[in-house]
Amino acid sequence: MDQYLIEGGFPIRGTIRASGNKNAALPCIAAALLTDDPVILRNIPDIEDVQVMLAVYRALGGEAVAIGPNTYRLGLRDIKTSAIPLEYARKIRASILFAGPLLARTGKAILPPPGGDVIGRRRLDTHFLALTELGAAVTINGDFRFTALALQGADIFLDEASVTATENALMAAVLAAGETILTNAASEPHVQDLCRMLVAMGARISGIGSNILTIQGVAKLSGCDFEIGADFMEVGSFIGLAAATGGELCIEGPQIRDLRPAKIAFGKLGITWEHEGTVLHVPKNQDMEVNCDLGGMIPKIDDAPWPGFPPDLTSIVTVVATQVKGTVLIHEKMFESRMFFVDKLIAMGGRIVLCDPHRAVISGPTKLAGSELHSPDVRAGMAMVIAAMCAEGKSVIRNVYQIERGYENLVARLSSLGARIQKG
Repeated sequence: MDQYLIEGGFPIRGTIRASGNKNAALPCIAAALLTDDPVILRNIPDIEDVQVMLAVYRALGGEAVAIGPNTYRLGLRDIKTSAIPLEYARKIRASILFAGPLLARTGKAILPPPGGDVIGRRRLDTHFLALTELGAAVTINGDFRFTALALQGADIFLDEASVTATENALMAAVLAAGETILTNAASEPHVQDLCRMLVAMGARISGIGSNILTIQGVAKLSGCDFEIGADFMEVGSFIGLAAATGGELCIEGPQIRDLRPAKIAFGKLGITWEHEGTVLHVPKNQDMEVNCDLGGMIPKIDDAPWPGFPPDLTSIVTVVATQVKGTVLIHEKMFESRMFFVDKLIAMGGRIVLCDPHRAVISGPTKLAGSELHSPDVRAGMAMVIAAMCAEGKSVIRNVYQIERGYENLVARLSSLGARIQKG
């Protein structure tokens, strides 16, 4: 099993370019099933999750060819099967995103239960609600079987603002007959990217960026040439890494508007940044002190559906808070197991009280000591990389497959910034 060997205590310095948004790339690959014309996708991150999604696309009968750096041409004339192979489904939760496109194109979809991060229960009920409202029948017997004679537009209220359920409903609705209204829809930047790609293919979608999406079904979609936006989760991770190690970093290519929720949260830790155009600068001399709420109250950083603070950055701000003077409450409201990695930070010397599965109180700054760690999921794994780079001494992080599912060419990119990191 691959592992990272990290020697801490070396601030990062330099310039790095933001990768494409993984969470936009995955549904956009699935959306390429909706047409038999060629689709070109640009700024696709070279990560494990993307390769698994492309493998699923090929298994369904499609051709996916790299035609340049981070650029793929996808084409699928005839769908060979409507069944997602088990070997791929168990690797990635996003495999369920093929349900909507397969239903729209073939009238059926067979999916094994999806895999992915172990961060608590991740219900699929909202997918079933949306697709059944559009006319699909669902049978669950070890796997999930969706069938539909014809999809029909509907007025749908999602029981939660699920990103992937919104995306599945969108991809089914664009080829459904009539009008679909999705209320309580997710509106994250990656959902907006999928909407823009579908519009480029000829879909009729209004309300993009809001929680009410209106879709007028069309008979056919065409191909497109579409560029994925920058990954604001990765950018937030690098901001946290720079601040926690006392470094200085320039990040090229982020979409600054997507970072506004993160800026508020990092600001509570005395961390900020500047930007000029699409170049973001994290300065060296950060305050690194908790900004108390009015009356001297302990501040809280809590996640929420967009435009709230992204849950994928909760792990990052948790480890960064160990290097900040003062006390802060981190409240992870969306996944009940995501905070369990903090026991590793406590073992490294972090002063953290895990109040319950959702809340942790962190007091800093503390000197962390190098340790042996195991990555449970993508973001907690990156948080462990940050902790190891802050720590005194050497650390070993195992199960780095989980980290590399979401971060492109991480070892080489961090090494270029002065990190002492090796993969072994």
